[in-house]
Amino acid sequence: MARGRGAAHAAVGIAILLGATPPGSAQEGRPPPDAPVIGASRGLPSAARIDQASVPGLAGPGEIIVDVWGIPHIYAADERDLFLLQGFNAARDRLWQIDLWRKRGLGRLAKDFGPAYVEQDRALRLFTYRGDMDAEWAAYGPKARSYAEAFVAGVNAYVADVQAGRLPLPMEFKLASTMPDLWSAEDVVRIRSHGLTRNVASEVKRALVACAAGLDADRLRVKLEPDWTPKVPDGLDPCAVPRDVLKLYDLATRPVSFAEPSRKQAVLHDPDAFLARADAARDAIGSNNWVVAPERTATGRPILANDPHREHSVPSLRYIVGLHAPGLDVVGAGEPALPGISIGHNGTIAFGLTIFNVDQEDLYVYELNPDDPNQYRWQGGWEAMRVVHEPEAVKGEAPRTFVLAFTRHGPVVAVDEANHRAFAIRSVWFEPGTSAYFGSSDYMTAKNWDGFLAAMRRWGAPSENQVYADVSGNIGWVPGAKTPRRTTYDGLLPVPGDGRYEWQGFLGLDDLPRAYKPEAGWLATANQMNLPPGYPVDQRRVGFEWSDQARWQRIAEVLSRKAKLTLADAMALQNDDTAMQGRRLVAVLRTLSSSDPAQARGLELMKAWDARDAADSAAAAVYEVWIARHLGPAFVAALAPKAAGIIGNDVALGTVIDASEAPARWFAGDDPSGARDAALLASLGAAVSEVQERLGPDPATWAWGRLHKAQFDHALAPLADAQMRPQLTVGPLVLSGASNVPHAASYRKSDYRLTAGASFRMVLDVGNWDASRAINAPGQSGDPLSGHYRDLAPLWATGRYVPLLYTRPAVEAAAGEVLRLTPR
Repeated sequence: MARGRGAAHAAVGIAILLGATPPGSAQEGRPPPDAPVIGASRGLPSAARIDQASVPGLAGPGEIIVDVWGIPHIYAADERDLFLLQGFNAARDRLWQIDLWRKRGLGRLAKDFGPAYVEQDRALRLFTYRGDMDAEWAAYGPKARSYAEAFVAGVNAYVADVQAGRLPLPMEFKLASTMPDLWSAEDVVRIRSHGLTRNVASEVKRALVACAAGLDADRLRVKLEPDWTPKVPDGLDPCAVPRDVLKLYDLATRPVSFAEPSRKQAVLHDPDAFLARADAARDAIGSNNWVVAPERTATGRPILANDPHREHSVPSLRYIVGLHAPGLDVVGAGEPALPGISIGHNGTIAFGLTIFNVDQEDLYVYELNPDDPNQYRWQGGWEAMRVVHEPEAVKGEAPRTFVLAFTRHGPVVAVDEANHRAFAIRSVWFEPGTSAYFGSSDYMTAKNWDGFLAAMRRWGAPSENQVYADVSGNIGWVPGAKTPRRTTYDGLLPVPGDGRYEWQGFLGLDDLPRAYKPEAGWLATANQMNLPPGYPVDQRRVGFEWSDQARWQRIAEVLSRKAKLTLADAMALQNDDTAMQGRRLVAVLRTLSSSDPAQARGLELMKAWDARDAADSAAAAVYEVWIARHLGPAFVAALAPKAAGIIGNDVALGTVIDASEAPARWFAGDDPSGARDAALLASLGAAVSEVQERLGPDPATWAWGRLHKAQFDHALAPLADAQMRPQLTVGPLVLSGASNVPHAASYRKSDYRLTAGASFRMVLDVGNWDASRAINAPGQSGDPLSGHYRDLAPLWATGRYVPLLYTRPAVEAAAGEVLRLTPR
């Protein structure tokens, strides 16, 4: 039961990474047993470690079988015990991670970590859910509350034993000099700020661009889809929006960072860096998913693939788990602090998600009463803010009191006292049912398309494209979200908070598109604009800021050409490095030439490039450096120089390519093609010079993988000594891929180090479940001393997978550890 579990049977595991189903697995199509077999395992490998433990609150015996890749399968006699053991196991494997998740989400960091975190706590308190808890629980479906209560009981059972000294205190708490806290069920859902909405940061940046250079210049920063012409809302002065208006929003949505004791200081806010990160996230934070019908696969069964993209971390954001009890039998990935799974299957249906870019938030600008700064203009009169006083415990200091102000729209995040203005954010976060991903506890038990749609009608956040497949051979796609209905404005800029710009309720699921059993035999989403032609955009202003089409275009190209897709094909497509944007740029460059040595070298490499971001490619290194740091600023300088100080390097690559392909539509003057060529060549030459500085003068030694590295740094690494720090760190690993290719691997523009992408990938053989595959980087465990902390990272970096087992015989055959649990 101790943390620090080893990776037994690793050699056996690697031997069957991409091979046949392991010995002892069920035959194709064999259903899982109706009830779990607990404590009577007969197919365990002789090297499997077997432990026993007692758990407070457990009603009957249970079992956790951890396979050789660190994936736990939890068996219990009923649902309550199952979710209690899921919480117990989450604490057992990821206690530091989920404890920090809770403290951060509830704004209770300073109690453990001191006064440097007071300001972040204040920001976080503004964004917790404060509404009716009965409405909150009801929004997720009939079993949500019981699932959460059981899950929390399991977490608390483990935490109580740690607090009492019956279990060892994990090393992370020793490093930070803290202890884990007990949970309440409400903690699971009240936390909102770890989720994804959009697009308040873009609203602010668009206002800054409009002030500096006019709204037309903002076309270079983000391409609006469907085609849309924004306008400044009546009553808004875009120049009145401060550059740092989202300081508290930044603090509320960023991870917790730690520093050496001698360097501790308040968390600093850099508004330009924050707005740049928000722009980059449009293409970096997303996902790919697709589903293929039986007539288009080699097996005659559906294939469902999903690789969600988020910021990389150690421990990983996602956690793979199997949950097995009478009436509930699921396997897949979820977030370790939530009950259930959000991506996976239940033996009958399979499901996988990507972001569907609904605009779920707005920034409101208020005129304040000069005689009372707690009142704001509303429908011709003055309305009082709701002011809340909350205590804040601070380690090593006396308690403080937060004064938090809220308008009818949401929390006040900034006040301009000199000009009598206030700014507040309205977000679906403050509506019941929008705790990120918790709605999956509803759909994961559906047994057909109609049941799945019924659960998706309740889905709140984040806004998702869900793909679906079932053992009857049906496939489908449905987006789900709490979608604001805006009738008097489009949500692209801040708006006055005086009552003219209000949400008129929410769109329903039937107001959004969907597809079922498509004629093409496949469906795919990659965060692209996928509203169908003829969709009534003006009446249903879902959102206008989507990821570039490039990832989806490559996925569609492969799926439409492949007559019979295999699981291996699906895994290869998830790791496909083809840059569709690169293809377009190479086509433009083919007619150009230059006598400048750096430019000529760049043209030579680009014209011979296969448009793949391969780790060993010199041309890929030049291309990625070019588009990351040089191409965009060159076009902004040529097309919108007044906006250069605001847009900087945060340019929509797709728009730059559009301008490159049709210069007459974008460049003024007598020679638009010449102006285009000058921008292309100068920026390409600058990129070649940078690569030469970084990788040396010989192009034969250049390679994208020499720049593009994956390294997973634990948040506590700054607190560790020189001997412990390497134990917390995974990598560096050479990596192919980039932001806008299916093998999503976004990077920091300063040094090309990986920042976001697919840490979890899954490919499901629908109906022959034990043939399914998955990977989770850098490993399943959050314990730096466990073999499962880093064991999956080399496989992930090279595009390899491990079995995602489902049936009891297959799980037993791959067991590395068995924990048999009894009531205490």
